[in-house]
Amino acid sequence: MAVKPILLLGNPGLYKISEPVKKEEVESLKPVIRDLYDTLIEFRKKYGIGRAIAAPQIEVMKRVIYMHIDEPVVFINPVIDRKSREMIEIWDDCISFPDLSVKVLRHKSCRITYRDLNWEEKTMQLEDDLAELLQHEYDHLDGILAVSRAIDGKSFALKRQSQFLK
Repeated sequence: MAVKPILLLGNPGLYKISEPVKKEEVESLKPVIRDLYDTLIEFRKKYGIGRAIAAPQIEVMKRVIYMHIDEPVVFINPVIDRKSREMIEIWDDCISFPDLSVKVLRHKSCRITYRDLNWEEKTMQLEDDLAELLQHEYDHLDGILAVSRAIDGKSFALKRQSQFLK
């Protein structure tokens, strides 16, 4: 498989809504999953960050998220079906705008229901930074970027201005 170009901020493809995956498409998605892995790992080498990537970020308009923290997890057709009322304010970053951080509000916890590569339904309860991460990636599936969720017009900072990202 291969490292794919990542769509960057300003690319109209990032604002498109992804299509659900059909069961019969799962096998044909395996090369895409490998591309997501290769692309994420290459991004980590270059920038030192990157925990997850959504398929639309490599111009595959399917509802797929690839997360690799301790081990890889593939979320097919994920649905965030529960969100806490409690919110957290964080500086969000994105591989589609690697030099920019955006201050957003996210739910402190959430539950995500999804299909795995065996088409088995799974659920995962997420807290804090993992909840924020999956909300961020889930937004990509709906064509929503963190810049659209900025708290206000002063909620943007270049990463090299890290002293302001607190």
